Amino acid sequence: MQNIIQTIDQWAIDQPEAIAYQSEKESFSYQTLRQWSDHIAYYLHQTIEAKQPIVVFGELEFDMLASFLGVAKSGHAYIPIESNTPFDRIELILAVAQPAMILSVMPWPEEIKSDIPVVSPAGLRALFTTEQKEVALTPVMEDETFYIIFTSGTTGVPKGVQISHKNLLSFTEWDLADFGIQSGMRFLSQAPYSFDLSVMSVYPALCSGGTLIPMEKKIINDFKQLFHFLPQLNLDVWVSTPSFMDICLMEKTFDGEHVPSLKVFQFCGEELTRKTAEELLRRFPQAKVFNTYGPTEATVAMTKIEVTAEVLAEYDRVPIGYIKKDTEVLIYDENKAVSAGEAGEIIIKGPSVSKGYLHNPEKTAAAFFTIDGVPAYRTGDAGRLTEEGLLLYEGRIDFQVKLHGFRIELEDIDHHLEKVSFVKQATVVPKYQAHKVQQLVAYVVAKDNEFEKNYQLTKAIKEELAEGVMEYMIPQKFVYVEQLPRTMNGKIDRKCLISEVNS
Repeated sequence: MQNIIQTIDQWAIDQPEAIAYQSEKESFSYQTLRQWSDHIAYYLHQTIEAKQPIVVFGELEFDMLASFLGVAKSGHAYIPIESNTPFDRIELILAVAQPAMILSVMPWPEEIKSDIPVVSPAGLRALFTTEQKEVALTPVMEDETFYIIFTSGTTGVPKGVQISHKNLLSFTEWDLADFGIQSGMRFLSQAPYSFDLSVMSVYPALCSGGTLIPMEKKIINDFKQLFHFLPQLNLDVWVSTPSFMDICLMEKTFDGEHVPSLKVFQFCGEELTRKTAEELLRRFPQAKVFNTYGPTEATVAMTKIEVTAEVLAEYDRVPIGYIKKDTEVLIYDENKAVSAGEAGEIIIKGPSVSKGYLHNPEKTAAAFFTIDGVPAYRTGDAGRLTEEGLLLYEGRIDFQVKLHGFRIELEDIDHHLEKVSFVKQATVVPKYQAHKVQQLVAYVVAKDNEFEKNYQLTKAIKEELAEGVMEYMIPQKFVYVEQLPRTMNGKIDRKCLISEVNS
């Protein structure tokens, strides 16, 4: 495979009627995907001169996919933004990204004032379905940025991770080669497109002539609907976080007998626990269960292991896998590599490593560097590499955590919490269970207020906090204290609170 766009378009030539996307209500062919993406690409090529990125705003609609490919075909990078993102966060993303245009699959919030041109949902659909003047296109290639995904930043300003065509090609080729994926398979598309786990469904599916099966938020958020939906799923490849699988396993009929089509499970985004792995092997004895690992900055994932009874018998904690062929992992203590078996920071080196954060040279310089001319990234994760080349995860070495697959900078929540009108000072810590973050706990020094009960104060703080952070970043528990503990040099002693909440 030489090129992502050409590979997807080739399916439209070879099998034009093959289904690229199928929801409960509608389905779309590869031919339609090619036509719609071509039309938007022609429009963008004639409308936008600069190489600025383009925002695509919506949920899991087919129009999002056609927009992504159209943007890439026109030589621009796309930025997916989920429609339920708080306005404050959207404004911060726009300020960092400085996009040339916004393609709104769902209605763009009127509350957000900017000079950036917005194509409405109706206008976008008209562009997709109306013949455009054909022009010669120069799609995104090689080291040019294909997409930008924004993650939490320590100062409260999100960081835009730039993923190039070369990065995406490295990931997609590996995913299609190493997980037993064959052409024409049906993939679960559940993760929001603004979360890079979604890439594990989208590009392997579309580059192999497969079908994406979206699972809407209204189903995910309603257990009754979800549990009714699960046994009816005709899927070959399941892609999700372990946390989402834990919810699905609450449904007793979600097993190989009721969903016999499932052949491959791919997990990423957070730690896969023994308990979840054991239950999956019991329920789906005929399927292959893969654990993978990788930060957004190294393009979704770059290690994998098939989880078997033998693996679970040998390791107490599920290993995160063997490294893909074109990539190298080094374990560093400070700035020096350690010997096999020793713990340290996981450093990723290879072609799937991002060029850095958009318009953020300071953060880029702190996390990205080169080793012998090859891009490398400091993950902030602790791990060990066995002599056989198996990577074992040991947790975070800083205060960045994963909760339900979402990567969260604790300082990001602190920053927004301290802006809440009822809060004098605050810090957030993770509560663990079996090495996995179960909830976020906020320690708060509150301002004088008129609430009679703490739960009333907590409700008010959560409502105000929701204006600035994503729902998954809102702490589940609030502890009110007169003052926060301090270290010797006067900083808030987060480690002391982590110890307290997990004792």
